[in-house]
Amino acid sequence: MKGIQDTSSKTYRQLMGNGLRYEIPKFQRDYTWEAEQWDDLWQDIKSLLTNEETEHYMGYLVLQTSNNKNFLIIDGQQRLTTLSILILATLKCLKDLVESGVDAEKNHRRKENLQNSYIGYVDPVTLISNNKLKLNRNSEDYYKQHLVLLRDLPLRNTNSSEKHMRECLMWYYDKIKKDFKTGEELAAFIDNIVDKLFFTVIEVTDQINAFKVFETLNARGVQLSSSDLLKNYLFSVVDETNPHISEIEELENIWNSIVGKLGEQKFEDYLRYYWNSENKTVGKKNLFKSIKTNISTKEKVFALVRNLRDTADIYIAIQNPDDVTWNTNIEIRESLRELKLFQIRQTNSLLMAGYKNLDTSAFKKLVRTCSIISFRYNIIGGLNPNAQEEVYNSIALKINANKQFSVQDFQPIYISDINFENDFSTKEFKNTSRNHKIIKYILSKIEAYKYQNEISPESDLYTIEHILPESADESWGMSQESINRSVYRIGNLTLLEKKLNKGADVLRYSDKVNFFNKSNSRITNSLSENYESWSEEKISARQRDLAKDAKSIWRIQELDSKK
Repeated sequence: MKGIQDTSSKTYRQLMGNGLRYEIPKFQRDYTWEAEQWDDLWQDIKSLLTNEETEHYMGYLVLQTSNNKNFLIIDGQQRLTTLSILILATLKCLKDLVESGVDAEKNHRRKENLQNSYIGYVDPVTLISNNKLKLNRNSEDYYKQHLVLLRDLPLRNTNSSEKHMRECLMWYYDKIKKDFKTGEELAAFIDNIVDKLFFTVIEVTDQINAFKVFETLNARGVQLSSSDLLKNYLFSVVDETNPHISEIEELENIWNSIVGKLGEQKFEDYLRYYWNSENKTVGKKNLFKSIKTNISTKEKVFALVRNLRDTADIYIAIQNPDDVTWNTNIEIRESLRELKLFQIRQTNSLLMAGYKNLDTSAFKKLVRTCSIISFRYNIIGGLNPNAQEEVYNSIALKINANKQFSVQDFQPIYISDINFENDFSTKEFKNTSRNHKIIKYILSKIEAYKYQNEISPESDLYTIEHILPESADESWGMSQESINRSVYRIGNLTLLEKKLNKGADVLRYSDKVNFFNKSNSRITNSLSENYESWSEEKISARQRDLAKDAKSIWRIQELDSKK
């Protein structure tokens, strides 16, 4: 994988050996694991102890290093912190035995050996610990002064991270104390699991390579948080200026506000769409590099995070046509609903720029244009959506600069009438849930255009009828090859009330028309007027007629004249 210095599989014992040191970057997220995660790990460990499993995979660790001795933990801090606390809970149990006089000398040696091997060295005079793991700014002092030294843990004036760590220690302490009674058992417990817990360790040389690793692994379904990496970079830029504590607190508040607003929305996606709404478009792999290149001062960091906070509401509203933002403009809402139905995301950056810089009338025109372009280009044309991004980006930058746009700017991605009509005339839609919604949308639009009969595409009263059934055989007077070519074409599809669809089912065309004639859909009840029988030729003819209507419905007049 490009940007990786080394990839290896290591046990926890190997990770903690040979004088290796690990540090959670100062502004990385706090410790947040709770009982659910602690118990998951505990159950996995118990499976190891009962030999149900011979080893347990702990996932990826992404580490940054320049000397192979000292490592920044880019991803994996929750797991490494939890394992460290689990070992400290075991040491606390050994300490109890020592203080109770139970085999005190041997248990003291066991405690010291385990501490030196997996936690770090504590100077017996100064009680200053030189730990293998250094936590972030909100956790390090509590970890070093209280957890590692096994002192009484303060309950008051603790932050959220400290509270979670204290509760984690006591949770594992109760479990371990219950299951292991002697010093030999406690030492054997740790000695057993450190060789059976293993990680895939990815070492990188810098943050840019770490970001590329995150994007690569995320594309493979391994969800790592590149937002943590970005946060640490931005906060570090400010930290280098020796800021007043209030500045860091303000930055933290703004960042938390952004994350809180986005909720389930992926921060990484939002960040890229925001960045491309303001700058020349960059792909995921170069996003972090571009941000590092352009955001290098405290002033620029604060400007970026404040803009991210203020724009988050726009991004969320664009994703959700039912957002209150669109309550007063039904046309914008409908166009956004269409883009959501089409699953179009390439327009996000453009629409974010448009909403911030255009008046309502111009923004309405922009969203409508995007919807029509997307229908012609993506849904019917089936063309590569990535090719649209540069066009959308150039328009976004023009809008930022001039507070206006020209429909002519969309010309490169506007499919001409002749090409659109040809594409529509041969288009098939396989029977999927998404396609079902798109077909209802298409047929409802044609119904309204051709017959001025409004049928909501979201209505549960109607479903999609395959006139030539999916189960059709040669008794329809068509070869199997002809049936296969025809059954999913738009020309073979029509709107039909559910109750009538059940009756029509797989009847012959001559019998089906009795149900079609009862439909309130004009494109359906007019079938018998236009087609006495049903065949591949009739399906093609009907689809060509529908294509002519579609060409008039999904049209941008200013662009048609240019083609």
